Amino acid sequence: MVSRVIPVESFDLVIFGGTGDLARRKILPGLFRRFCAGQMPEDARILGAARAELDDEGYREFVRDAIVEFDGERPKTCPKLAEFLATLGYVTTDARGEAGWPDLAARLREGRVRAFYFSVGPGLFGDIAERLHRHGMAPRDSRIVVEKPFGRDLETARQLNATLAEHFKEDQIYRIDHYLGKETVQNLMAVRFGNMLFEPLWNSQYVDHIQITVAETVGVGGRGGYYDKSGAMRDMVQNHLMQLLCLIAMEPPAKFDPDAVRDEKLKVIRALEPVEPHHIVRGQYDASEEEGSYRDHAENPTSKTESFMALKTHVSNWRWAGTPIYLRTGKRMKARTSEIAVVFKDTPHSIFGPEAGQHRNVLSIRLQPNEGITLGVTIKEPGPGGMRLVDVPLDMTFADALGPEAEEVPDAYERLIMDVIRGNQTLFMRGDEVEAAWAWTDPIIQGWEARGDVPKLYDSGSSGPEDALMLMHRDGRKWREIKA
Repeated sequence: MVSRVIPVESFDLVIFGGTGDLARRKILPGLFRRFCAGQMPEDARILGAARAELDDEGYREFVRDAIVEFDGERPKTCPKLAEFLATLGYVTTDARGEAGWPDLAARLREGRVRAFYFSVGPGLFGDIAERLHRHGMAPRDSRIVVEKPFGRDLETARQLNATLAEHFKEDQIYRIDHYLGKETVQNLMAVRFGNMLFEPLWNSQYVDHIQITVAETVGVGGRGGYYDKSGAMRDMVQNHLMQLLCLIAMEPPAKFDPDAVRDEKLKVIRALEPVEPHHIVRGQYDASEEEGSYRDHAENPTSKTESFMALKTHVSNWRWAGTPIYLRTGKRMKARTSEIAVVFKDTPHSIFGPEAGQHRNVLSIRLQPNEGITLGVTIKEPGPGGMRLVDVPLDMTFADALGPEAEEVPDAYERLIMDVIRGNQTLFMRGDEVEAAWAWTDPIIQGWEARGDVPKLYDSGSSGPEDALMLMHRDGRKWREIKA
């Protein structure tokens, strides 16, 4: 199989917060990988903008160190590091003042795609957007990329959208959720809408339930102060898990077009039923022998913020009526994994007798680690002794199925940044999507705050609180095992 890398047109990319953690860990190493792959034109220009006092050469040293730290093998296999560093520049800029803005404007070229990555806190979005226009840097075809959080509730999301809309049209705004850039997430759409095998079965008549799990082994670490003001519901469920739910439940769009896809996702969010209190489980990880508890990391001994969240919801439409969808995410879990599992119903009648046991087909979409798709099918166990049935996987692990090229699949940030340059918004959230998600999320949060609910403690390195297991057991179901 021959990989096709389609170069993008020449561009000027300005990274506000260009010395920040996200730029250092993800954005800049990702751009270097695209440069090595031949997707970035050699005359592209990347400008860092931040308050740190650096010149061009100082920024190139900063980026060189970041690439060596977070993608150390790449410079050994790709001899283009010096060429990539030559595309970089830097302007010391004050987001809330005037320092640096005329210099930044003078560095931008005419006739190039212009993209501005807001790798800063939402409180600076309005200041940066206003100054881009005041200094004539944002023509109609320019683009801005904004990171989550997109507000912390419906009111602040509306305010944020309104602030951006004062200076940019909706088709210029790219709200990035890196989960949507994962190869397997896009393969989910290919599996659903490119195969006759699955789409006729993708409904409540054949699907018993759906599980979406995003488990992390790390705690909140140095993010404790930020995380304690958000929690798993705001940090993960309202955006990442919501987007996965939309892709798994949406109707086929008329075409693979940004607004057609996002229209169908919006319909799913608006069809979500309110979640009853007894269908919600919140948890906090306890201390282990090696690490402290959530409250230790958050430096808040009375914190009621959840590091674990599980809930059951329904999509009230003709396709999914009666099919429950279970969402689960947490920190300090037993393994790092992200999985969507579509669990199909039992066969209507078993001809093999009770000794054969119960068996179900499960389509598992693994987002991380070891991306791939597995379909569990039932076969006869080899050997004599009667008809004994076992479940075996039909496994399409990308690394096995696609060979060495699977290792060169761009990571989420690489893909999404290149989509910004192309002007393709399919994998980015629209403003009305964000607001609809908060409209569903807010009553859930307000409910437990009004009740004074306290998260249940769970052991670090476990699968979460016991109550989360009961959430499924009450329905005669069980969570899939969290394992590496």
